[in-house]
Amino acid sequence: MQRAHAFGLVLLASLGSLALAPQAPRAEPLFNGKDLSGWVAVNCSPATFTVRDGEIRCTGKPTGVLRTAERYRNFVMEMEWMHEVPGGNAGLFVWSDPLPVRGQPFTRSIEVQVMLTDDGKDKEGRLLYTGHGDIFSIHGATMVPDRPHPAGWARCLPSERLTKPAGQWNHYKVTARDGTMKLEVNGREVSGGRDMSPREGHICLESEGSPIRFRNISITRLPDDGTPLPAEQQCAPDEGFRPIFDGTLDGWHETDGHYGHWKPADWRLTYDGRGDSLWTDMEYADFELICDWRWTGAATKAKVPVIRPDGTSPAGPDGKPLTVEIDDFGDSGILLRGNDKSQVNIWCWPVGSGEVYGYRNDISQPAAVRAAVTPREKADMPPGQWNRLRIRMQGDRLSVNLNGKTVIENAQLPGVPRRGPIGLQHHGAPIEFANLYVRALKPDAK
Repeated sequence: MQRAHAFGLVLLASLGSLALAPQAPRAEPLFNGKDLSGWVAVNCSPATFTVRDGEIRCTGKPTGVLRTAERYRNFVMEMEWMHEVPGGNAGLFVWSDPLPVRGQPFTRSIEVQVMLTDDGKDKEGRLLYTGHGDIFSIHGATMVPDRPHPAGWARCLPSERLTKPAGQWNHYKVTARDGTMKLEVNGREVSGGRDMSPREGHICLESEGSPIRFRNISITRLPDDGTPLPAEQQCAPDEGFRPIFDGTLDGWHETDGHYGHWKPADWRLTYDGRGDSLWTDMEYADFELICDWRWTGAATKAKVPVIRPDGTSPAGPDGKPLTVEIDDFGDSGILLRGNDKSQVNIWCWPVGSGEVYGYRNDISQPAAVRAAVTPREKADMPPGQWNRLRIRMQGDRLSVNLNGKTVIENAQLPGVPRRGPIGLQHHGAPIEFANLYVRALKPDAK
């Protein structure tokens, strides 16, 4: 009896040790083979990425990305991919931000090339890039390649070509751990890098012009030391923004009788200046909007009023409003809650974009209201370059951030409608928009 009792104690102790032993990381599906649950279309239409026969099929148009809803730090990811046509182009983005950078369809991330194009060389014949497993940083991400690049780029060229041609499946295995990354193509390691930033973020499949299929996508989470990463090594937070332009005009309408002037051009929305304003079908109450824009027309000389910081315009010696001559590329704006008066101006005036013309010029408004809707500074990029507006409308209060600078803060718009559509203003000038995102805000507790 004593011997049996002792054996039982040993057995229980052994079982307890097994229960406490750390479990080996296990692979889990990143794609369930049935639908896109767990994935978010960043800037593509519903037709860009679809599911069929256990595969994610991408048309390649418009240019953009499909990302995971979840973010990852250390992991092993495996997937199979097949280009449908020779020379196909796509990519896998790792540790990605949730939204594209200003004036681009792509996100800050580390990209793993998924491409079948010919190698690129410079005039001296040096290899600059390949189409079969390069790893490189894009749009503000950083890395040190395992092997020095001939042109000094932050890009690792694969050691050998192992990809199969269009119509055949290839296997990628990406091991990402503590800012290092290794890529295996069809069973052999070919490229890698270190000192990468960010090193925590989303995973994206890229659409870039040609049809491609993905399948058998899995991820194995790897442990980390538990120390939170500094902000610069993490992706930006997912604030819940969702696209209102996806490369089509679904969800938008032009004024009756004015059609064909607003046209999708891949990931951009172009306007020729000869139609009328474009409106969302949906109405919004309290919201935050992100919008990129740039001028595309030619400049003309124009004299425009000088505007003081308080929103008033001084008079010259002749008693007429004081003016200054500018290179004028046009006038447009973002119309808020379905009304022309509450428009955030886009123009070339010295006062800068972001001001609310309808309220600044309403002499019935209190001086404090007119001053608050006048930009604190001109934050516009030079004509032809992309700008990013971030507009917050809550109750009757408006804040506008232009290119990272707050130009309007908590300005009151008395009498503004409680809700309404968002409009892109026609004012006779060619202009392009891109990266239009909205998130709903809870009503102000005040």
